[in-house]
Amino acid sequence: MKFNKVCILGLGYIGLPTASIFATHGLKVLGVDVNPRVIETLQSGKIHIHEPGLGEAMQQAVQSGNLTVANQPEPADAFLIAVPTPFYEDKRADMRAVSSAAEAIVPHLRQGNLVVLESTSPPRTTVDLLLPILEKSGLKAGIDFYIAYSPERVLPGQILRELIENARVIGGITPQSAQAGHDLYATFVQGEIIQTDATTAEMVKLMENTYRDVNIAIANEFSRLADRFGVDVWEAIRLANRHPRVKILNPGPGVGGHCISVDPWFFVESAPDLAKLILQARQVNDSQPHFVLELVRQSLGQLKDKKIAALGLAYKPDVDDLRESPAVEVIYLLQAAGATVKAFEPFKPCADLADIEAVASLEEALADADLVLLLVNHTQFRALTPAQLASQTSARILVDTVGLWSENPWREAGFSLRRLGVSQQI
Repeated sequence: MKFNKVCILGLGYIGLPTASIFATHGLKVLGVDVNPRVIETLQSGKIHIHEPGLGEAMQQAVQSGNLTVANQPEPADAFLIAVPTPFYEDKRADMRAVSSAAEAIVPHLRQGNLVVLESTSPPRTTVDLLLPILEKSGLKAGIDFYIAYSPERVLPGQILRELIENARVIGGITPQSAQAGHDLYATFVQGEIIQTDATTAEMVKLMENTYRDVNIAIANEFSRLADRFGVDVWEAIRLANRHPRVKILNPGPGVGGHCISVDPWFFVESAPDLAKLILQARQVNDSQPHFVLELVRQSLGQLKDKKIAALGLAYKPDVDDLRESPAVEVIYLLQAAGATVKAFEPFKPCADLADIEAVASLEEALADADLVLLLVNHTQFRALTPAQLASQTSARILVDTVGLWSENPWREAGFSLRRLGVSQQI
């Protein structure tokens, strides 16, 4: 099947890179976003997210004449929905953005078009939510137009490369729909393109992230057990992983991002009677920030009026993505306990977060601190030496939640170091 123009709804961490790659591979692309600030930023030649190489790719796409942006869709050969799917307070999936995007496509849907949902969604979203909305056009899905689900499977920080190189799963509501999706993504995908049905593709995406979540949960639980039993969890994991069939992940302050911390809840919502292990893993990871709070409390005692420098706000190293970040949750908990927190996020200085003071420099965060709390394993923080930190702050109490700092150099420099998963009994 031949495609000349693609309309992509949602210009975030997936939509914008995908739009840029399609455009640099010769297709006409209209990128659509309902946020006027996003459209204004892109039309000025800038980007609103941090992703290596994305600025250059977008500029190349715009300069080629193939990429334009707007706040409303237009007729196209294919429509891609790449909008957020967060959850409500009660952990139910919030599918309003997907529904709105589908409704916006309806007036422009024509015979022979392809509609692809990329947004991570609960099982059967494509057939039970997307399909009925699109059929309001008067066209019959699977006969007059094609519908497919194709989840993104990329790592922030490597999105442009992985969009091209990773294997792609295309789930169609009919085999012909899956084939149409294959033909579209073959424009740039070099990895294998596997065709299946839409609900299987939805479940594949959720399974991948749920698998990661469960494995992180056991690592986080190991960190609590190590603290209880007087063991260094980092050393124990290193030794356990010498077994040829064992690969334990690293613990941390929790699990964040828009995928791993969200997607398992879609299983819990859809089948609460079956997803018992998944629910338990989510509860372990969601409660890990409370465990970090107790580490800080043990290091400082009473937290009221204490000043804390929090290093990192992102959900993972070397990205600017703060969505569902456990570091943010830790800061809220510290403030609720009476502490004053200054946070420094090198990839998003002065991040705009409600009730959190995010400062523009490490020096500003460290000024007058009583304790330094390491929450994200950013490259900049890995480069810090005891001498450098000692020259920038009078604080001599450190809490490391990511296993970055070795105990001896810091203690020799006069610091008291408490590490996640390392009991003070040692």
